[in-house]
Amino acid sequence: MKDLIQFLSEVDDAAELEKRLTVLLTPNEISEMVRRLKIIALLDEGIPQRDIAKQLGVGIATVTRGSRALKELKEA
Repeated sequence: MKDLIQFLSEVDDAAELEKRLTVLLTPNEISEMVRRLKIIALLDEGIPQRDIAKQLGVGIATVTRGSRALKELKEA
């Protein structure tokens, strides 16, 4: 994990960071990360989990996972 963090944090240019991410991840993996970020953002706005699942076309378990992740972020 430390190597990954270092690899990504060595750049301060968004275009270069995007390039590094596309080298590491498949388009599907990138889409999944974007979806997870959207879930966390919607949860942070107070949108109910079931509404998020319906809006994004994901399972409630996926949203619940995001909810746990958001809770961990806020506790850290």
